[in-house]
Amino acid sequence: MAIKKTNEKTKEPKFKVGDYVVYPIHGVGEVTEVGKKVILGKKKDCYIMEIQGSKMKVMIPVERAVEVGIRSIIDKKEIKKVLTLLKKDEIDTEEDWKVRYQNNMNKIKSGSIFEVADVCRNLYKRAYGKELSIMERKLYESAYNLVKMEIALSKGVSQEEAGNIVSDVLAASVQGLAPPPPPKEEDDLDLE
Repeated sequence: MAIKKTNEKTKEPKFKVGDYVVYPIHGVGEVTEVGKKVILGKKKDCYIMEIQGSKMKVMIPVERAVEVGIRSIIDKKEIKKVLTLLKKDEIDTEEDWKVRYQNNMNKIKSGSIFEVADVCRNLYKRAYGKELSIMERKLYESAYNLVKMEIALSKGVSQEEAGNIVSDVLAASVQGLAPPPPPKEEDDLDLE
């Protein structure tokens, strides 16, 4: 699990090989290497990460980790907060799907698991009122998979078990209504 230490001088996160971190939009990644790399002719300390569920590798200069939103995965206490958020009755009331899509995309880009869970809940519940657009459906699937992956790693359970937890909480929040189709597994959560 990712450590939560920071460099006191620069306030940069300090991760080590084997730590799991969240890279906004892309998902959860494992730090596979920490070392100096040449970027634009300059040597910089970098994290090399392999994004879970894909074969994508990314290199992030340590000095930019905070700027791009790299963070530790949530701890077990925060899982309860995420599940509570998924249960809430609230739903985004924005009717213009383009505005709603952009708002939701910004929440996912924020890297906050709580914002991502909010998107997951809102789109899940909106699917009961009417069918989601293709773009919103993909956004829902991405948000669902991001929440599922982070809970799986934090709890130390399989992706399937974490998916069951998330699905059960969402389903309980809309009891009595017909469920939307289950999300597809995404090989690559990159939405851009």
